[in-house]
Amino acid sequence: MKPVFIALDFPTAAKTFEFLQPFSEINNLSVKVGMELFYREGPEIIKKLRQKNINVFLDLKLHDIPHTVEKAAFQLAQLDVQYTTIHALGGGKMIQAARDGLDAGSKQYHTKKPKLLAVTQLTSTSEAQLKVEEQVDVSMPESVSHLANIAYQSGADGVISSALEDEFIHKKVNKNLLCINPGIRLNSNNSDDQKRVVTPIKARQLGSDGIVVGRSITKADNPVETYKMIFAEINGGK
Repeated sequence: MKPVFIALDFPTAAKTFEFLQPFSEINNLSVKVGMELFYREGPEIIKKLRQKNINVFLDLKLHDIPHTVEKAAFQLAQLDVQYTTIHALGGGKMIQAARDGLDAGSKQYHTKKPKLLAVTQLTSTSEAQLKVEEQVDVSMPESVSHLANIAYQSGADGVISSALEDEFIHKKVNKNLLCINPGIRLNSNNSDDQKRVVTPIKARQLGSDGIVVGRSITKADNPVETYKMIFAEINGGK
């Protein structure tokens, strides 16, 4: 089954677990912990989520010199998270260093190796920003697939991209490279600060291997039922 990661964009653990309480009967629930929550609550929030058998995608987007990233990844491995992220723009050596750090940390702390996901271009980045601010002359799909190939060659398990680039990545890089997609919105939602967005059904059609959904679930009138609907849509109604 393709995971639906609920983005836990809450300021405190108390608000997080208040939101999650109605999800207690959902099997194999997956969530994303980002910078806001982790920087407030630290590793303890991960421990509490794992005690509830919730799969954790820790999204800190590491980006530094290879040595620093390797040491940071080594520490993250002890948290027993299932996925974690780095920026592909850090380059092949940095990505490989993250892989090495996760592998060594998992071995030392006897945890399962987290899947390493490399962020290509943020879904908030437009084609115009790519050309004007980043001074990248190629198209968005070409830039994303180039970064995805660097990630693949350097030991990453997958990439973070818009679902709009999934087909291009699977064709140009490797069909088995995981494409995890933020920028998911329902037809009834606005795009907020996202630029390259698709619906869950469209993401499935484009070859998504999993999606990250925040406000469409957390701000819904009935978050559990909305989650169930989205999970069914990304998994073809299963």
